[in-house]
Amino acid sequence: MSSLSFDRLGKSYDSVEVVRQISLTVGEGEFVALLGPSGCGKTTILRMVAGLVQPSTGRILIGDEDVTALPPNKRGLGLVFQSYALFPHLTVFENVAFGLRRQGVAAAELKRRVEDALAMVRLHAHGGRYPRQLSGGQQQRVAMARALAPRPRVLLFDEPLSNLDAQLRDEMQIELKRLQRSLGITTLFVTHDQSEALSMADRVCVLANGVMQQFDTPEEVYHRPATAFVASFIGKPNRLPGTIAGRDGAGGTVRLGPGCTLASAHVTAAVGAVVEVVIRHEAIHIVPEGADGLAGTITLRAFNGARVHYVVRLDEGVELVAETASSGALAALAVGTAVRLAIAPEAVFAMVPA
Repeated sequence: MSSLSFDRLGKSYDSVEVVRQISLTVGEGEFVALLGPSGCGKTTILRMVAGLVQPSTGRILIGDEDVTALPPNKRGLGLVFQSYALFPHLTVFENVAFGLRRQGVAAAELKRRVEDALAMVRLHAHGGRYPRQLSGGQQQRVAMARALAPRPRVLLFDEPLSNLDAQLRDEMQIELKRLQRSLGITTLFVTHDQSEALSMADRVCVLANGVMQQFDTPEEVYHRPATAFVASFIGKPNRLPGTIAGRDGAGGTVRLGPGCTLASAHVTAAVGAVVEVVIRHEAIHIVPEGADGLAGTITLRAFNGARVHYVVRLDEGVELVAETASSGALAALAVGTAVRLAIAPEAVFAMVPA
């Protein structure tokens, strides 16, 4: 088990910088997710770690060893791709054994390692089957077993769950996290799915345009975003243009339009500055008639299983999306209903756009 570090890691193609001076450390046994939209640089980082792409600047260290110039097979890594890349003509046992055979591992040791790896992913009874005889989740676990069999120092995952349906993806998140915890293996996981990153990772590195926006625990990233991009990317946000109307320490007030001003605990600009205001759907609460809040009217209702989403047009003309539990007392409000919305200052992020 080893740590994984990037020291001012960068990658350029001609004059285009796709990864810009990333420095971070994944601790021994830690699970870190690289999270961001398509084109943010996360897969390029993983490919540089794997040795499939050569960095333009910086270093990659596994433990204290600089592996930047080493070929992929000398780095001691396990890699699980999005496509799983199983050989259809080989049995599950032979798929897992493939890398060990290329390393020249003796037959008895190879058999023991393959069986151990299949037991780890709970497929010990499936060694004689072919990939076509397995479900998508089972194929994903075979790919994991193949990565684990050589006993890598670090595991790399390149969006391994994106080809699964929603229910199986949720199940495999738990399965993968359980396995990583039981092995205590250092893991770097690339995903564009924030629910995967937040639920599985010990820390999350949020990327945009090749730049690290924030590297922190899921709780910090969600509740205390460091930049306007993180605030707007994480969760289900209302994103509105605004102007800083007043400052008070770390907070202040922000004007969304004529007559519509909100208190914010997160203000990062001077009075008069144009900012992006981010308020997540779940932070907007519909309150009883007569309570303090912003007055408005429901213009749209959408049932979404566990939650109901309402589009509310405020009397000042601003539209906000609020959500509530579908089993609650406020789940059946009709379009045209007059409501009031309560929004805590801690839920209002007023930040200078990136």
